Amino acid sequence: MRYRPEHKEESRRKVLAAAARAIREQGPNGVSVAAVMGEAGLTHGGFYAHFPSKGALIAQSIDFMFEEMTARLDEEMQGKPPRAALAAYIDSYLSGKHCATRNAGCPIAALGSEVPRLDAEARQAFARGMARRQQRIAGLLNEMGVADPERAARSMQSELLGALVSARLVEEADSAAILDVSRRALHERYKLDPAD
Repeated sequence: MRYRPEHKEESRRKVLAAAARAIREQGPNGVSVAAVMGEAGLTHGGFYAHFPSKGALIAQSIDFMFEEMTARLDEEMQGKPPRAALAAYIDSYLSGKHCATRNAGCPIAALGSEVPRLDAEARQAFARGMARRQQRIAGLLNEMGVADPERAARSMQSELLGALVSARLVEEADSAAILDVSRRALHERYKLDPAD
């Protein structure tokens, strides 16, 4: 049976999507290659046609998670001037929906505590993803004329992450309050339009 030229890449992306969900839900060490391949609709035997090892799958899935998150945030910010784009980024990241969607949300929040136990390839993928996220924020802050945008972006990324993780640890009413306080504080600090 002949496959279209894109078939292998489409199959690989299905595996990465399935692995990304599994990694967020079970942690990297809990991921079963057979289960991931089954969820992607492929046989376990086909795994090595896409990845040289489980470690490579984990690392590439981390890259995939960051790409996926960036694409969603870019969609939220598309066509907006820098201040409105940053407000949209903050509002989306600190939303109740993102807080509740652990198996498709921020890879930093989902995996931060796991990273030191990952192999070098996976840690490097994680570091690349964090750096790209920080650069995206710094770019917006730079366009807004914020002094030392790299430093401000590092601080903002830490604050966003801390608020999201804290909100996930408490009951829903307290969770909403944490997200709201953090959203408002960032809007005020950077003189953004009020969140809707």
